[in-house]
Amino acid sequence: MNEQPPLLQLQEVQVAYGAILAVKGIDLLLHHGELVSLIGANGAGKTTTLNAIAGLLPLSQGRLLYEGSGIERLPTHHRLRQGIALVPEGRGIFTRLTVEENLRMGAYARRDGAAAIEADIERVFTMLPRVKERLRQVAGTLSGGEQQMVAIGRALLSRPRLLLLDEPSMGLAPLVVEKIFEVIRSVAAEGVTILLVEQNATLALEFSQRAYVMESGRITLTGSGQELLADPKVRSAYLGEL
Repeated sequence: MNEQPPLLQLQEVQVAYGAILAVKGIDLLLHHGELVSLIGANGAGKTTTLNAIAGLLPLSQGRLLYEGSGIERLPTHHRLRQGIALVPEGRGIFTRLTVEENLRMGAYARRDGAAAIEADIERVFTMLPRVKERLRQVAGTLSGGEQQMVAIGRALLSRPRLLLLDEPSMGLAPLVVEKIFEVIRSVAAEGVTILLVEQNATLALEFSQRAYVMESGRITLTGSGQELLADPKVRSAYLGEL
């Protein structure tokens, strides 16, 4: 009986900005349907890792395997068509377009017809009713939380199998963060695999089945979310405990 390969596997991945090595030979694994967090201090290489997976940055070395096949040479839009979607740090919405236009941009690479896209828009409305309320509004006039919901909705319109979330709670009020994480939980419950980079390490670890700790471009620790929540080094460095 053949064992199903991991959805995503990073093998000895290095990413550089010119002569500066930002990601230094990391190994990372995501199985189908997992919610996995990548935590660490600012500048650790977390965003660089997500951008490399999405195809926004080239690898200097290593392999990116998606369902067992190498994708490190595929352009970003081909990775999107294979089901890899990124919600970038800072949201990255089109501020001069309406909410609806932003959502539809998420479906630009799809080839499954208008009816399927309309059905998925309704699904996004069910998950994110605030987005429906703001449908005709120019996206740049939305609050930070509403913009984050639009960014997530846009990514969902691509029908992702792997959703990369970069700092979804950044700059948001606690009640809005709670709502955003409810949405993340709902997306995960539908079977979408999620790799989450999140500044709120406690919240990220509470939500995650597994997690990785990244320091200065290297993975230094891995385990279940609960194991890392209980780890004294993690508690001291990332959870604000002495």
